[in-house]
Amino acid sequence: MMFVQSYDAPVTSNQVPARRGREEALCGLLAYLSPQHIDGAARCAARLHARLPDKQTLHRSQVLVAYGGGKDSTYTIAFVRLMQLLLHRAHGDTFRLRVATNRHAGMPRAVMENIGRAYRALRMLDDPLCEPLLIDGNEVKPFREGEPLPPWLVQRNRDDILMTGHRTSANGRPTFCNACNFSMVNAFGLAAAHEGGVDVIVTGDARREQRAYYVWVRRLAQKLGIDGMEGKGTFGGFLETMRSISAMYFRDIHGEQATSAVEQRLVASELRKELHFFSIYGDTDYASGAHWDLLAGHLGFTFDDIAFSFSESDCANPGIMAHLRGLRCERDHGRSYAEGIDEYVRFAVGLMRQKDFPEALVNMMLARYEGRAGVMRMRSRMNDVARELYGLEEEQLVCMVYSPFAGRGERLQPYLEREHPRLAHLGDSIHALLRGDPRVEGRESTRVFLERTSGLTVPQLQVVYAAPRHDLVPGSADGHLIAHILARDPHKQVIQTRHAKGGPTVDEIISGR
Repeated sequence: MMFVQSYDAPVTSNQVPARRGREEALCGLLAYLSPQHIDGAARCAARLHARLPDKQTLHRSQVLVAYGGGKDSTYTIAFVRLMQLLLHRAHGDTFRLRVATNRHAGMPRAVMENIGRAYRALRMLDDPLCEPLLIDGNEVKPFREGEPLPPWLVQRNRDDILMTGHRTSANGRPTFCNACNFSMVNAFGLAAAHEGGVDVIVTGDARREQRAYYVWVRRLAQKLGIDGMEGKGTFGGFLETMRSISAMYFRDIHGEQATSAVEQRLVASELRKELHFFSIYGDTDYASGAHWDLLAGHLGFTFDDIAFSFSESDCANPGIMAHLRGLRCERDHGRSYAEGIDEYVRFAVGLMRQKDFPEALVNMMLARYEGRAGVMRMRSRMNDVARELYGLEEEQLVCMVYSPFAGRGERLQPYLEREHPRLAHLGDSIHALLRGDPRVEGRESTRVFLERTSGLTVPQLQVVYAAPRHDLVPGSADGHLIAHILARDPHKQVIQTRHAKGGPTVDEIISGR
């Protein structure tokens, strides 16, 4: 991070543009915010000032905030930038602001463009007291809007999705969010430790929400037989516990022998100094309708038709989750694709309303899936998105919803008979290959078929084959790591569905975003 000269020293020529830029950024924000929002930011800035370690030389204090690129995190960045600017106006100095964006393959380019527009509107890219960062896996780098996503990161995300989805019939949260959530925690740890570390992490969560998450992690660790949080009550202790949980999770998903894959995915836990959390929750209003002009008019935030996907405005994955539900209903349950979509849409729109999305955005989402034409259009679009983001074809998505290989291939024969009837006779050869039998008749052609249809290599399929298949139904958590993680997740619901056309009604857990 560039050294920032003390404001007690004479003003140099290169400081003048930075000060002018901060004043312009402040005026831009004040023009779009109500007196109520401004008063809240001023109160919050005063509280933060009292928590900074160096209250006399403010720029010696480093503050961190995460920025995912969605509507809420965009407002959070604007609010924290306003706090930074208000302190600068009052004291002639202010804290350094580090902003960390954790990337994954499910973030369409439109998300990075939203982030770039917000940074420019807030005059953060040319302010030496601002440090926008990108986190790609374990790599920390300066923010660049056009920075391509590394191919290795896309492959890592793809493998996590397939290896988990093949265990859970592609249930939304485990398939897409488990590995992603570990990645987000890892990014927090990396950003907090980067180049000397930070003093304060700003969050939009209420204290009770932070506490609830802490308790959930501690209880999950206990269920998994992991020692309680080291350094109880500290962020370092939390990261150590999450590192242990991530190690257990990725060994389960990728296999005990996949030491390199597991090591790459572990949560970083080495902090350079102790830090504090600071919540802005009580001083601001997150309802996007209350600051719509700021988001759209000043920060340039747009609701991209892929990045805005149900309850997320920075991720395409929920749309793919809906698509997978439709495919499972159509191909595995023998019903219609539209029935599966209807189940997911009703669930996900309920999440949107729980999160206080404006009704206009709820209606926008419902309109996408209106009528047969809307459903088929979204089916085609989500196939395109899965291909563009992850290199996955519908054939591979269909294979995943069957989970045909997990649990020693207990659902292999139904999959072959329904999807590849002319190859149904290969069942014994596939079982032998996935058991590791070296004498498999037609080994090479069988390998090519499996890798094409599943998207996984034979060694990966052998790991899936040896692992249990998880039917995520109520009461199924005992002994299942994946189900333990989902147990207290609020982004799920028990629904009544049918696993065959005209079949009996059964309870099932649907999860997603």
